Amino acid sequence: MKYTIDKQEKYTLVRLHEEKLDSTAAPQLKSEMVTLHAEGVRNIILDLSEVKYTDSSGLSALLVGNRILHEDGGIFVLTSLSDHTAKLIKISQLDSVLNILPTVEEAIDAVFMHEIEKDMKGED
Repeated sequence: MKYTIDKQEKYTLVRLHEEKLDSTAAPQLKSEMVTLHAEGVRNIILDLSEVKYTDSSGLSALLVGNRILHEDGGIFVLTSLSDHTAKLIKISQLDSVLNILPTVEEAIDAVFMHEIEKDMKGED
């Protein structure tokens, strides 16, 4: 699986450089997200602008990332979805579960808003 990671203070941006998020790439994506989380990353933005096709194993990887970050009070944001991936998420009724935003910039804003809200509630 080809990808790049850009670690910032409040978030980590993961850009997938694959056309397909399927059973070949999904297990690697899952393990990378688990590893990042274990390293202390609490907020991940996943840029899917190059992904044209996603299958059920790809969805499973996205749900794993979403779950591990939410359990820890973090946020997991998907950006730049292809029409195919967006339709698959909608058909699976996961659009109400996953944070999906059109651009990386909007996702970064969402992470900062999430952090501010967390601070205001006095959470860790």
